[in-house]
Amino acid sequence: MAEIRSLSKLELPKVQELAHLIWPIAYKEILSQEQLDYMLNWMYSINSLEQQLLDGHQYFGIYDQNEMLGFLDIQLNHPFESEMKVNKIYVLTNQQGKQLGYQLMIHAIDFAKMHHMKSISLQVNRHNKAFEFYKKIGFIIREEKDFSIGNGYYMNDYVMELNLLLFV
Repeated sequence: MAEIRSLSKLELPKVQELAHLIWPIAYKEILSQEQLDYMLNWMYSINSLEQQLLDGHQYFGIYDQNEMLGFLDIQLNHPFESEMKVNKIYVLTNQQGKQLGYQLMIHAIDFAKMHHMKSISLQVNRHNKAFEFYKKIGFIIREEKDFSIGNGYYMNDYVMELNLLLFV
């Protein structure tokens, strides 16, 4: 089984590196190259990642023999006191199908329960195959929303929620 551990500011360049490996494959049929580049710079520049830490994001990496294979970004109390948000959860493409994403999500659920959260929310692009992964875990669609992210771009997402009171 892979090891999940908390990431420090010093490990943010590895998160950035993984995002630049994962995103072009995950979003090639969903986003234009221009939007992909814009979003990677917007969300994964080192300055942006450091600001996210200051804003209360907590990053975790999933490792096999000290090689980071994916990462998780969570934020407690967002936007409600009893709700945790999963901002990012990604696994290298060549590592998918090995239950690593599931292990990261179970880690997020355990973390939320340990902090007495009642639910977990996340956003997923309406055309992202990860939507089915979240449904299998028990997330339901709370709303469908288009988020303006600047430069004329939008994130066309489902906002999904997992009620932890029903999750065993």
